[in-house]
Formats: sequence, C-alpha cells, structure tokens
Amino acid sequence: MRWLALEPERYAAPTAEGEPLLAEFAALCAGRGVASSATIRGLGAAMEADFLLLSPDARGAFRLRGGALCFPTGWALEAKLGQTIEGIHGVAPWLNSALAAPIQQFLNRLKPGIAFHRDNWGFTESDELNLHPARGVPAPDLPTSPERLWLRVERQVLVALPESGGVVLGLRIALHRLDTMLVDGVAAAGLRRALTSMSPEMVAYKRLDRVRQVVVSWL
Repeated sequence: MRWLALEPERYAAPTAEGEPLLAEFAALCAGRGVASSATIRGLGAAMEADFLLLSPDARGAFRLRGGALCFPTGWALEAKLGQTIEGIHGVAPWLNSALAAPIQQFLNRLKPGIAFHRDNWGFTESDELNLHPARGVPAPDLPTSPERLWLRVERQVLVALPESGGVVLGLRIALHRLDTMLVDGVAAAGLRRALTSMSPEMVAYKRLDRVRQVVVSWL
C-alpha cells in the first residue's frame, strides 16, 4: 500500500488500548481468508478497505483506539486518536450533543455477526482517494463543470468484536464522475432532492457552498 509505505505514522496509528481489538480483528480476518498480521500497518496493507478500531471508556463512551486509514475524507487519523465519535465528527451537523447519547447506545447494542451499513457522501474536484488534510486538496469551487466534479461516497460498515467489546468501522471509497451520473434520471433526481433539501450547516460541512446551485441546475 503506497501511503502506508510512504508515511506509516500518518496512515496507520496503533494505541495500547487498541491492541486487544487489533488481535481479535486480525483473527477474524484470518478466519475469513484475509492475510493476517500482528500489526496495524500489516493488516492495513493486507486489506482493501480502511478500518478504525473503537472501544468504550470507563463511562461507556466509544473512543478511537487506532486504525489504518489511507483514504480519509478530510480528517487526520493521528489527530483524532482517543477521541469519541462526537469528537472525531464534532462539526458534523447530525452529530451534535443531542445525538451523542443515542450514537453511543447504538454502538453498545451492536450484535456480533451483524454488519450495519451506511453511506456518507460529498463532492470533490479530485479523483484522489486520499484527502488527508496535509495534502491540501481544495474544496470544489467555481468555475467548474460536470466533467471536473466527482461524487465521493464513503461506504461504512460497523461490526462488533464480542471478545474485546470493541467495534470495527470499515471504510471504502467509491468515486462517480458527475457527468456520468447526469444520464441516469433516477440517480440525478435523487441527488437533486438531497442537495435542495440540505441545510446550510450541512452544505458548509460538505464544502459545497460555492457549487451547490450550479450542480442543482445541471441535475
């Protein structure tokens, strides 16, 4: 894996609290035919998807205990170690203090053997998978065109680790160039509804302030 080889300290971050989670996750991967490793860097190189390791603190709040994250969407793994889910995504409009308790309860109630899926999306003017803040990839801006904009979908899956009491968050990025989506009436209509109904806070969070209106006009 290119980024793990170039800057392992930035894209593969272990912690002492994450060691039992890593051991259990590596054993789970080995049991499913994925090359296993005793290190986060090794397991990250063996897996196609990125992964984060979470476990509860003494008060039951899940915190980031490590992971391998080569393709972040605008945040730095090394800066978020030890933080809660709210701390990691503190600026996200849907993860405010009113939702913190339900999110933690949901993580505590995850059942082993069941995977929970969700998608997070936004736009970028780059087909780069790695949007680490240190790389300085700018937000979409005008002038632009459908050929220059990409719909970036972060596909997430949450899986409970029964022995350690932790949770694995798997992440995989899919990119769809906007001009290829405009010919799909159903996809274009759904995207238009999402953009037109989006709150100003969400628009700012997704860094779509400058391009939302023009994208809606294309859709």
